[in-house]
Amino acid sequence: MVVVVSPLPLLLLLLAVRAAVGSGAGATGASGGGGGQLWCVAKNNAEDGALQSAIDWACGPNGGADCRAIQQGGACYEPPDLLARASYAFNDYFLRSGGAASPAACDFSGAAALIGLNPSKHPRRILS
Repeated sequence: MVVVVSPLPLLLLLLAVRAAVGSGAGATGASGGGGGQLWCVAKNNAEDGALQSAIDWACGPNGGADCRAIQQGGACYEPPDLLARASYAFNDYFLRSGGAASPAACDFSGAAALIGLNPSKHPRRILS
């Protein structure tokens, strides 16, 4: 029997930790013009290589995202869950780059998308 494990629980944990810890940008989501929140998450159809390259850039000196929590030894380090790690890095970079005022900061060569649904409340819709 094949067991399929969803990456969604870890993504929700990562975003919850991110909310509790905070960042230089202050929150897990950025306020949109209509008062809603926006989150930058990895697309579930993105190639693994594209996701890893984008994580490397976002977490590197040029990107400046704070990725300590998803690095080895970090509170949210989970090596097999590339989507969750990418979403964490992408959202941190997005927030540090101005959030909703800078929607282009959530692209990562097409590997990411902005969503208006809180990932912790709408887990099945976040990666569609």
